[in-house]
Amino acid sequence: MEFSKQEKIHEIGDAIYPTDMKEKINLVLVDICGRLPYGVIAKNCKNKFDVPANLLPDVIGIKMLIAEYDLKPYLRPMSSMTEEEQQQLKKLICEHLNSGYSEDEWSAWLLYDKTGIKNGIGGETFYFYEMPFIYDWLNSHHFDYRGLIEEELALEAPENMYKVN
Repeated sequence: MEFSKQEKIHEIGDAIYPTDMKEKINLVLVDICGRLPYGVIAKNCKNKFDVPANLLPDVIGIKMLIAEYDLKPYLRPMSSMTEEEQQQLKKLICEHLNSGYSEDEWSAWLLYDKTGIKNGIGGETFYFYEMPFIYDWLNSHHFDYRGLIEEELALEAPENMYKVN
């Protein structure tokens, strides 16, 4: 790979990549590593086969797989959240935030996007960064809260790929 002198480059292991590619690689790396305890499955898009979490190497190895083999995690879009999962999430939020709202009050007014959860009743927005416990729940259910599917850095998981409780 050759780059012009104006193009910023960074090293990853022994390879050199453009800055924008390094940023994408690091974004996917962070996402995959956060999901390893929950059995994430990724796809080696270059050689076209799936890689379960227990076969992924250490962090440096994962980074190289992302860069060299276009490794992408299978994730679920936020819109695929079931009613049961919404109830679990509502209960978790109410328990941890002492928001003053019961689970029933959150009902259909709970809206999800890439940055947070808005309660339509009180108009309050709770951002994910204010609720670190939410990341564990979203990772364990393999939801794409970073928008990686839209950016083509992750693949949409086939229905029932992940069995979650």
